[in-house]
Amino acid sequence: MFFAFSAPTIIWLLVFFLIPLGIIWFYSVGENVSLTEIDVTWTLSNYDRIFEPEILTLLWRSLWLAGITTIISLIVAYPVALVIATAEMKWKPWLLLIIILPFWTNLLIRTYALLNILGSWGRVNDVLYYLWYWADTALGWIGLGWVLGDRFAPVKFLGTELGVVIGLVYVALPFAILPIYSSLERMDKSFLEASMDLGASQFRTFFLILIPLTTAGLATAAILTFIPTIGSFLTPDLLGRGQVDMIANVIERQFKRANDWPFGSALSLMLLYVTFIILAIRAWIDMNRSKGRHA
Repeated sequence: MFFAFSAPTIIWLLVFFLIPLGIIWFYSVGENVSLTEIDVTWTLSNYDRIFEPEILTLLWRSLWLAGITTIISLIVAYPVALVIATAEMKWKPWLLLIIILPFWTNLLIRTYALLNILGSWGRVNDVLYYLWYWADTALGWIGLGWVLGDRFAPVKFLGTELGVVIGLVYVALPFAILPIYSSLERMDKSFLEASMDLGASQFRTFFLILIPLTTAGLATAAILTFIPTIGSFLTPDLLGRGQVDMIANVIERQFKRANDWPFGSALSLMLLYVTFIILAIRAWIDMNRSKGRHA
C-alpha cells in the first residue's frame, strides 16, 4: 500500500533526477567527437582539468563568496528571526509574510532591481551623494570644504565582489531566517527565564544559553544558505559583469559557448560532490550529538 503512494514520487525522481544525473556522469568520462556527439571513453582527463590553476582560483572564489555570504546572512538573520519569534502572535504572520514576499517575484526581476539600486548612479549612490553634499556644505561653513574634495566619486558595486556578495545575501537571507526562526519557536523559553533570574546579563544569556540552544537551526540555515550560493549563476553573472565569475558561470559557458559538455559535466559533478561532503559532515555531527545524548 505504501509503495502505491510512493510510486509517483519514485518515478518522478528517477525520470527527472537520477537518469539525467546518470547521463551527466557518462558525459563527464567522455570526449567530444563532433559538435553534437560525445563518445564515452571512460577518460578522467575532464576531472584532471579541474585542478588547473584557473579553475582552482574560480573554485576558491566561489567558496570564499559563499562563505562570506553565509556568515553575513547568519549575522543578519538571527536578530530578525529573534524579533519574529518574540513578537506578539497577531504580528508573527505579517512579519513572516514580509520575509517570504520576495519569493513571489521572479529572481531575474529582483536581480535587475538590484542593478538599478547598486549602479554607479543608482539609489544607493544617490543617498551617498546627498550625504556627501550636506557634509561638504557643513564643512565649507567652517572652512574645511577641502576635506571631501570637489567632486563626489560614486561607489562601484557592479563588477566587484562587494556587489556580488550584496546580491547573494539578498537572495539567501530568507533561507537563513526561516530555519533560525523555527528553532527559536521550538525552544523552551524557561531556560532564558532561569538564566535571567539567576543574575545573568542579556549578553551572557544570548551567547551562553540562546545560541547553544539554537545551534541546529543555525547549522540548517548555514547549509541552506551555503549550498545554493556556491552554485549561484544568475546573481554573479548580472552583478559581477563578467569580472567576478563563480564556478557556475564557468559551467554555463562550457555547455553553451565552449560546447565542451564533458568538462562542464565534470565541473557540475564536482560541485555536487562538494554538496554531498557538506551534507555528510552535517549528518556525522548530528549522529555524534545523538550518541552523546543517549550515552
